[in-house]
Amino acid sequence: MSGRLLATSAVATLLVCGAVPALAQDSTEGRLKKVEAEVRALQRKVFPGGDGKFFEPQISTPAPTASTGPQVPTSTPVTDLLGRMDAVEAQMSRLTAQVEQNTNRLNQLEAKLAADAPVAAGSGAASLAATSAPATSAPAANLSATSGVGVANQPSSLNRTPVTAKPTPAAVPSASRLQAVQAIVKPQTDDPADDEYSYGYRLWDAKFYPEAAQQLKLFLEKYPKSSRASWGRNLLGRAYLDDGNPLEAAKWFVQNYQADKNGERAPDSLLYLAVSMKQLKDNKRACIALAEFSQTYAAEAAGRLKSLYDATRNGLSCS
Repeated sequence: MSGRLLATSAVATLLVCGAVPALAQDSTEGRLKKVEAEVRALQRKVFPGGDGKFFEPQISTPAPTASTGPQVPTSTPVTDLLGRMDAVEAQMSRLTAQVEQNTNRLNQLEAKLAADAPVAAGSGAASLAATSAPATSAPAANLSATSGVGVANQPSSLNRTPVTAKPTPAAVPSASRLQAVQAIVKPQTDDPADDEYSYGYRLWDAKFYPEAAQQLKLFLEKYPKSSRASWGRNLLGRAYLDDGNPLEAAKWFVQNYQADKNGERAPDSLLYLAVSMKQLKDNKRACIALAEFSQTYAAEAAGRLKSLYDATRNGLSCS
């Protein structure tokens, strides 16, 4: 009953609004919207949970007013976003294609450079030249990775040293040298690993440096976990250093220090690394190695290796 009364009131209001002059139409329309809102509110009280049979839901969008002109489609945020996404995807496709082309060109250039790079070859005595270098050969290491406090940020990569390694002479050893090498007796004890190392040491001590280097490489290849490994890597670096090849020596000194900083010959390798860098006239890296040595092995710097440490520092302006 109340619903019919309300509907009748709404119709009466509409009739009254239609009769007013055109100049008051705006004011009447606002009052009509207010009445409709009040009717809907009353409907919800009278018909709780109503299904909208009597009145339109309050959230429904009012019917658009008729337009005499042609309808022009307008852009919405969604259509704008889709357009921008299409543009970004097209640009990404172009960039991806360009990156793939550049990568392919770089790969081809690197392959050509690798094929054109000269291969340095050398050999020791004829009795050892046929043996290939073992896999324990290490590339030039980055000294900054081994550094401690105050040294870690120094740019000290050895593989950037612009010094060409001195190639080992490829000449066939003389008969007298072969005889002298054969005169070095290889130990035969119940410790084959120590025998291999000791034989390399005897060759080095007799100043047969290329033969000593080859023998020590064989030892490290066969017994990489030997208790003498630290000694072997350090002595291998010494063999190259004494043979006038400080760059190759530096590689083994760095490898020995990095492999085991607590190794018995790790302090020696770090100090001889400074010696190698000094011979290469790379005073900056020599000072870095000396600073690391004095910090890590202070007891050795003041004791067993003091004379070598002082002699290496002599002539360097290390801060």
